[in-house]
Amino acid sequence: MPRFLAVYTIKPEDIASFRSMPKSEQDAVDAVGVAEWKAWEERNGAVILDRGGMVGKTTRVTREGVGKAVNPFCGYLVVEAETADAAARLFLDHPHITVFPGDGVDVMPFVT
Repeated sequence: MPRFLAVYTIKPEDIASFRSMPKSEQDAVDAVGVAEWKAWEERNGAVILDRGGMVGKTTRVTREGVGKAVNPFCGYLVVEAETADAAARLFLDHPHITVFPGDGVDVMPFVT
């Protein structure tokens, strides 16, 4: 079955806004979001090949060397599905976009 990389994205201003909320409000969002995230993973466990994880700041390597970079990526997951559309539809109710301030999940097929 085809495999797909799902990349969680978030806008810097959205994470900054979340982090500027009082700690009690952040904790309340986290409590709901983490529970829903676990439930989402349980519902979709049969098609999750790699639970991936959340990621931190980016370091980019170019011909010019190593330096800081900025991108919207904040985590990833690997799933399998019959089609790209089916893989994408898995994330319609994902708490990254329904509870947390994430702005999207980019879904891409592995081609090699």
